[in-house]
Amino acid sequence: MARDIANAYALVRPPGHHAVPDAGMGFCIFNSVAIAARHLLKSYPNQIRKIAIVDYDVHHGNGTQESFWNDDDVLFVSIHQDSNYPLDSGTIQEIGSGNGKGTTINIPLPPGSGTGSYDYAFQTVIIPALKRFNPDFILVSSGFDASYADPLSAMMLSSSDFRNFTKYLVNVAEDCCEGRIVFAHEGGYSEVYVPFCGIAVIEELMGIDKDHVIKDPFLQEVTRWGYQNLQQHQKIVVDQVATLHQLK
Repeated sequence: MARDIANAYALVRPPGHHAVPDAGMGFCIFNSVAIAARHLLKSYPNQIRKIAIVDYDVHHGNGTQESFWNDDDVLFVSIHQDSNYPLDSGTIQEIGSGNGKGTTINIPLPPGSGTGSYDYAFQTVIIPALKRFNPDFILVSSGFDASYADPLSAMMLSSSDFRNFTKYLVNVAEDCCEGRIVFAHEGGYSEVYVPFCGIAVIEELMGIDKDHVIKDPFLQEVTRWGYQNLQQHQKIVVDQVATLHQLK
């Protein structure tokens, strides 16, 4: 808040986004991002009136959603694999209620989604929603289990994709909230590939030039996989979300 640092990445363990206010679940005990959001709103009432949370973990951030279901001062956006974990959670129709109606946005992508579908979702839903909400702070639930190597999902992302997500979100933070953005580590269960995804995000946050980043030895493999481009059935899902939330 004092702007002594530009941004931050919190390597918290265990993850938190499944933890609900009164219970833990799904490897999660305390919901770090939800707690951070509550702390910011309470401790800085004159500076922080609205917070946006973006969750790109492959599993739906049900705990974070529940924490702010009725709140109009927190925008929660979750992009995740449809019907993974928790089951029957994170559908398009879950949009919040009461004062918070419309401040929950779920993008349940079909299994097999890769670069094209995620980029389309960011450009069509996530970035426009953030800009419309115009938050004073952005928190990111940064899970890497949507990578192509993860044993608990069926997505096709690479370290390059997570680097791009970071770039998009940092740019929005600079436009909306004086660059105030913090990433908190969530899931990711490929012990071989998570480090390359994590360092890509951190390098982007630090502004490290592309000629000096750590090389991902697996990048050429995953980027060559078929169906990385946006597929029609994926586009339909994203367009449904954009239409429901009046973003297009």
